[in-house]
Amino acid sequence: MALLLLPLLSLLLPWGWGQALVPPSELKQMSAAGSKYIDTEVENAINGVKQMKTLMDKTSKDHQAILHTLEETKRKKEEAVQLAREKEQQLAAKQEVCNETMLALWEECKPCLKHTCMRFYSRTCHSGSGLVGRQLEEFLNHSSPFSIWVNGERIDSLLERDQQQERQFEDLEERFGLLEDGVDDIFQDSTQVYGRIERLSRELHPFFQHPHHGFHHLFQPLFEMTQRMLEEAQGGWEHSLGGFAPGSRNSSDDRMVCREIRRNSAGCLRMRDECEKCREILSVDCGQTDPAQSQLREQLEDALRLAERFTRRYDDLMRAFQAEMLNTTSLLDQLNRQFGWVSRLANLTQGRDGFLQVTTVLSKAPNLEDPSAPPDTQVTVQLFDSEPLSLTVPGDISWEDPRFMEIVAEQALQHYKQNAIE
Repeated sequence: MALLLLPLLSLLLPWGWGQALVPPSELKQMSAAGSKYIDTEVENAINGVKQMKTLMDKTSKDHQAILHTLEETKRKKEEAVQLAREKEQQLAAKQEVCNETMLALWEECKPCLKHTCMRFYSRTCHSGSGLVGRQLEEFLNHSSPFSIWVNGERIDSLLERDQQQERQFEDLEERFGLLEDGVDDIFQDSTQVYGRIERLSRELHPFFQHPHHGFHHLFQPLFEMTQRMLEEAQGGWEHSLGGFAPGSRNSSDDRMVCREIRRNSAGCLRMRDECEKCREILSVDCGQTDPAQSQLREQLEDALRLAERFTRRYDDLMRAFQAEMLNTTSLLDQLNRQFGWVSRLANLTQGRDGFLQVTTVLSKAPNLEDPSAPPDTQVTVQLFDSEPLSLTVPGDISWEDPRFMEIVAEQALQHYKQNAIE
């Protein structure tokens, strides 16, 4: 009966296609052969997701170790900064000593400092010169040479860098948490997919509660963030603690100085080395009149150096962790693009006929340019829960050849994977 229907079916086929090659009774066997190939690929994908989980677990373990070291470093840095502030306050209470010498130098330092700072700002920064000039004038009028004598801006730099580090850390932790949760969800889901394959006749409830078929969207923001942090850390930290060095500046340093001066006129104090009278303030020795003051200043310098060392150490740890995260997310992204499609099997229940269903197998009309060449074969299949898909198999491969369904299944799965990562 099926053979009698074939001529009628060929009349209903699209133009350019010949007759149906396979009777309906054979389609089920072809579907089973293709589904066997798909089952193997699903299991491979599940193993790939396990690799993602293993990699994420190792990264999480390393993350905990780095967190502990970061906390210890931050605690030591804060203790050193607190000590420096205490010594600065004690020195401030003794400002009257050496005031006459320093005040004379300060009056000659101020105009040079203002001119140097404004010249830099007008040449380098984009806007707001007038406002910055008024702010700087007011700042200098209400300041004393003490701020230069004790390198007071170094404490401000430490406090500002501490805030930047805290923001970077919180941002990184948030992204890391999202990534960790995402990998864990995919792993849990793939484990249940594996159980579903093992129990072909058992219908399970939908297990995929959070759709992660777009899971790769977690990676790109993390790439961008870690790359941005690494770029900002290059060079800028040395400038923020190392004073004003025109010959060694780059565009990143300039942007940082511009922001600093706009927010706080004290940033201009970094340019003291450009002015001779400002440099002389640093060399004033009050030890002859008050040895305790010189001792306090030495203790302040020691505390600042210690705080700066721990701040650099914290930055080094953050950069190392960010670089490791960049490598890890790159590997995870590759694994996800290769295997993450398995999470698309969200609400799918595999029936007894398998994941791949072959609906028609048609022979194309002979090629007029090469009539001797065997015509290609068009196969219409449905894979998982996707729409029907038409595929072409070279005519030299018979539908009875075991390679035939392997080619069909491979093409169908490749098309499915492409849609899964879009």
